[in-house]
Amino acid sequence: MIKHCVFMQFREDVSLAEREAIYADLRAVEGQIQGWLGFVAGANSTDELGMDKGYNGGFIIDFADEAALASYQANADHKKAGARLVAASEGGLAGIFVFDLRL
Repeated sequence: MIKHCVFMQFREDVSLAEREAIYADLRAVEGQIQGWLGFVAGANSTDELGMDKGYNGGFIIDFADEAALASYQANADHKKAGARLVAASEGGLAGIFVFDLRL
């Protein structure tokens, strides 16, 4: 299994509604990807002072294997949602951190 973890530094002017819409766009890709196992998203809620490093939102998608992750990465709807995410992040790509945890 692969946990595809993505954390963002949303710009301050990006509303909660816009953030939720981006998460919804990402979640909508689920039905197109064989091996998609789960999705969670939301705001950072750590109480560890300074440990968030400015990352104020994120999502995690569980994939069964490398093929499922590759299918997601190549998916046109994912790319469209990803572009929206980049536009909403502080500094564009610089405001996004991706970590794939292979279990």
